[in-house]
Amino acid sequence: MKQRFDVIFLISGLVVQVLVFWLAPTHWLSLVSGLLGITSVILCSQGNIWTFAFGFGQIVTYAILCWMERFYAGIAMNVFYFLTQIYGIYAWRQRLVSHQQSAIGNQQSAIIVPRSMSVAQFLTLCAAMAVVSLGVGWLLSQYTDDTQPYMDAVTTLFSVAAQILLIMAIRQQWWLWLLVDVLFVAMWINAGNWSMVAQYTFWCINCVYGLLRWKELATK
Repeated sequence: MKQRFDVIFLISGLVVQVLVFWLAPTHWLSLVSGLLGITSVILCSQGNIWTFAFGFGQIVTYAILCWMERFYAGIAMNVFYFLTQIYGIYAWRQRLVSHQQSAIGNQQSAIIVPRSMSVAQFLTLCAAMAVVSLGVGWLLSQYTDDTQPYMDAVTTLFSVAAQILLIMAIRQQWWLWLLVDVLFVAMWINAGNWSMVAQYTFWCINCVYGLLRWKELATK
């Protein structure tokens, strides 16, 4: 039953992405990036290491979109993503365990074993990212033609923190991704790219799914 829900959830996200692009077409890279991104984050929420394979494609296409919109911090963020994805494959492989999918017989799959951080550690990380974001936002507003400097800075710095927690397989990453995705929805609404709005809206839903799923994986 759970595996069936996973498949339906993934198909639903892909269909929504295609429909939004058809109703409000933008650059074709928006559709490609959205499809790759939805697949990647859903696999991540399932603890599946194949998330990195789709993640590489999403990173490249999204960086190009950021360049087109002059979201310069977003470009730097995706360079960081690309490099950490390489290490992430190695880090996740160290925490994979065999898992029997009883819903479809005796098929075995490899899933990640999540870990956690304390509330104090998490709040300290958030406070540090907020302070640094203000500084980066000011620099972008003074020395670049970034169209949304402070929003760009906040989403970038918190995304960096979330990516590090993802690589370390720490469950609290999903709270950071939820914050970031909500802000990205607002940013891309201002940019008028509805394919990206659809992607990040679905990612918000996936964050809730990821929180519940990783809690279950940690318990197991």
